[in-house]
Amino acid sequence: MHHATRLLLGAAAALCLSAPALAQTTLTVSTWGGPNHGVNTIVWPTWKAWIEEATEGRVTLDVVHDMGPPASQMDIVADGIADASWIFHAHMAGRFLATQLPEFPTFEEFSSEDASAAYWHTHREHLAQADEHRGVDVVAMGVHGPGQVFTRDAVADLDDLAGLRLRVGGGVMSGLAEALGVTGVALPPTGVYEAASQGVVDGAMLTLESLRSFRVAEVAPHTLTVDGGFYRGSFAIVVNPMFWERVSAEDRQAIESVSGEHLSRLFGYMMDVSDERGVAFGEEQGQVTQALDEAGIARLQEITAELIATWSADVAERGIEAEVALEHFHEQLARAAEAEGIAARVVAH
Repeated sequence: MHHATRLLLGAAAALCLSAPALAQTTLTVSTWGGPNHGVNTIVWPTWKAWIEEATEGRVTLDVVHDMGPPASQMDIVADGIADASWIFHAHMAGRFLATQLPEFPTFEEFSSEDASAAYWHTHREHLAQADEHRGVDVVAMGVHGPGQVFTRDAVADLDDLAGLRLRVGGGVMSGLAEALGVTGVALPPTGVYEAASQGVVDGAMLTLESLRSFRVAEVAPHTLTVDGGFYRGSFAIVVNPMFWERVSAEDRQAIESVSGEHLSRLFGYMMDVSDERGVAFGEEQGQVTQALDEAGIARLQEITAELIATWSADVAERGIEAEVALEHFHEQLARAAEAEGIAARVVAH
């Protein structure tokens, strides 16, 4: 009897020791960037570390590649195929309008980290009421770096862009291309190298990151730039609402404490780092960069004002006061620039 009691106690102790491991919940993330993309080497590993620390190991994160193309990520999460993913709003034409707010040219330099933090707060205060993310919960908003124009041949001004076939990706970028007389060609960033090398396109509207990550420097050696970019791109990190049912209220609060502005900043930081690497690669390849002249800037400002006016009318139908939201975004940009950055908390590069 004594021996049996010891066996029972030992078994009970073993079950107790194994309980935390058995109880661990996994947040499954669908990702559509390549393995070396910053979202996979910086954002997900860092968020995972933050979540595990905040929940004392009760929740972890697992990244799954190639669950579906970029435009399907919203549905993948809403349908519960994955618990979370990152979405590019311009991939879903017509569904998202309010999210174009940070995409317009600003003619001023600022980091993607600060812009993403400002965007998160502006979304919460002014844009969420448009209910464009119905079916999922938004846990972070983000922007990529300044979108510039890359061409095979040198471009001196905006007039030289008229008639060129340039890759565009939707959103404000497409409206801008049309206003400039550009023939927009819808292509994913991954298709630019092949299309440019075969003469299908004369260049692309893309981020500085693309010089390296998508080998744009090898096929479009000329860059036309404007402070702050010709455009920016809008992203969100989203979670299936049913995921919260699998974790305690305490752990949900813990996860949300390392999401929101923190996760938005992390996303923007990743974009800043990726752009820096792209510029360095471009310089190694002999990339020639030219800034847009004053006349070009004045014309771009006129085009931007027209695009914003059209957008303002469109989002008013979704309950958004565009002027108030834009003012809030710029106020938050200034505030974000004064706050402490995220770099010290990043655990992977």
